[in-house]
Formats: sequence, structure tokens, C-alpha cells
Amino acid sequence: MATRWGICSAGRISHDFTVALKTLPSEDHQLVAVAARTLEDAQGFAKKHSISRAYGSYEELAKDPDIDVVYVGVIHPYHRVTCLLFTNAKKNVLCEKPLAMNTKEVKEILASAKKNDVFLMEAVWTRFFPASVEIRRLLAQGEVGEVKMVKSDFGVPLMHLPRTTQKELGGGTMLDIGIYCLQFICMVYNGEKPECIQAMGTCQETGVDETVVVTLKFSNNRMAVFTSSSRIQLPNDAIICGTKGTIRIPAHMWCPTSLVVNGKVTEYPVPEPYLPLNFLNSTGMRYEAEEVRRCLLKGLKESSVISHADSLLLAEVEDEIRRQVGVVYSQDCQ
Repeated sequence: MATRWGICSAGRISHDFTVALKTLPSEDHQLVAVAARTLEDAQGFAKKHSISRAYGSYEELAKDPDIDVVYVGVIHPYHRVTCLLFTNAKKNVLCEKPLAMNTKEVKEILASAKKNDVFLMEAVWTRFFPASVEIRRLLAQGEVGEVKMVKSDFGVPLMHLPRTTQKELGGGTMLDIGIYCLQFICMVYNGEKPECIQAMGTCQETGVDETVVVTLKFSNNRMAVFTSSSRIQLPNDAIICGTKGTIRIPAHMWCPTSLVVNGKVTEYPVPEPYLPLNFLNSTGMRYEAEEVRRCLLKGLKESSVISHADSLLLAEVEDEIRRQVGVVYSQDCQ
């Protein structure tokens, strides 16, 4: 039986996720309904993607009995309230990253998922790419020896976007793109909490971070460094340095389609989309959708690839980085 999806939000990321979903077999994944803030937006999205049901409110989607799992694609200041709407309606949830604005909100969402006995996963899509699966396999096999340093960059000029600059929209680089660098480091170090976090950054006049540089120290003198910026273009690659070699992820590290392992290149192409995409390699979101189906079929409430503990760790480190850089959202004061 197919996993029946509901799409929450008719925005650009929801468009790309829907296109990605349609690269998978229809007997496994079925698009049942879409909800937006206005019925007109939902109907337009439904027509474009051949979805039979369109709702002008998220509450209607939450009440639809034919939905197995909801993809939440709203902007992150609204993740908490939207996730709680669906978990309290006993719906399984795949929520875009960051799962919430801070640790307090993440804990609230996780507690609600547990209380209502539903599946919940933060959509850190990078971890499900075949290249990322191969990285974890190589590390588990000790292919590069003991990892001593991880470095990552993600920087693109985004200053023209209101959601990057405006605090009320969750603006700033850390929660938007810096999270990709951080999750990568946390993946390499198996979800271990860093012993020391040192962050420096520059902020915009609106009070959100523009560029951050973070150094992390883990046990046994293992280090990591990442830079993220919404002002400038960075190399956007990542490298894992071990005692026996290196694994390099060329640009673009957040949606990797190639790996260089001790000099040897392997390609991992993503499927072609049937409609134009808003973001690079977005058909790669199919891999996280496959993971959701796998977990649901097994009756799991979380994924081991991006577990609830992983989401909590990301939020805690993000909070500390923002504290050191001086970024405070209204959600931090509630």
C-alpha cells in the first residue's frame, strides 16, 4: 500500500519536494492533498502537481483521514505551531529543517510526537543522499583511519531575500544554511556533543547573523570548523581528514552528487525533474521520503539517520552559536 502524503504550504520548497516525490514509484508514494494559507494558492499548487484535494487551511489537512504523513514546508518560525497541529491530530510529520527556532521549541515538538505516538523527522535531506550513505559506510569501516578534522563551508549571496534579513521571518545564516555544515560535522562525529564551541560572526542591522565562523572541539582532540554566510559565495565543499586519508565532498556539500575518497572520484547523480526546480538537486529529497516510508512500514517513530536526539543536538549547538554571535529571536524570550 502506498504512503499517502499531505503537503503543508504551497511555497517553493514544497514544490520541489512534490517534484522529488514524483520520481518515486506511484505504488509506494501517493500525493493526496495540499494545504495553503489561501484556497486559491492550494488549488493552483494542486492543479500544477495533479493533486486531487486542496485545502485553504492547515487545520483541514490535519483532519483529512486519508493522510499517512504530512510534509511541513512552512518557514521555520511557524514550524512549532504547525508541527503541533499535526502531531496533536495524530499525523506523522516530516518537517523541514531547522525543526524549530530553538531547543525549547524542539523539545516541545518531540514531546508532542511522543505523547501522540506518531513518527516525526527533521528533513535534513543531505543525510539521505547516496553520497552521504557512502560516507557513513566509509567512516564505519575506518577507510580514512581516525577522523581528526572536519571542515565545511556554505555561503551564497542571499541578501536580496526578505527571509534572510528579517528577524520575524527567522532570518540569518545559521538556521538557514549554516545548519547544513553543522549537521554534517555531527554526522561524521556520530552525534557526539562537542566539548567546546567557539563562534564569531557579523550581524546585519536587523539583528540576524550574516556570516559565522565556528570552531568545535570533540573528545580525543578531534576538531571541526565551518563557515556560513548569506553575504558572499564560499567554496561550499566539505572535507573529512583522518589519520589514513581524506574524504572530500565537492560543491555542493548540502546536496552532494560526488565524492573524492583518497583522490578517487565517484559520481552519484540525482534523477531529472519533470518540472523546473527552485533549488539545486531538489529531486534528492526523494531519499528522505523513502526513509519516511521505510520507518512507517516498520512502525518506527523516528529515523536512526536523523534521530530525535540528533535534532536536539543541532538545536542546542545552534542556540549556543547564536548566543555567542548575539542573535536573539522573539521565540527565545517566550
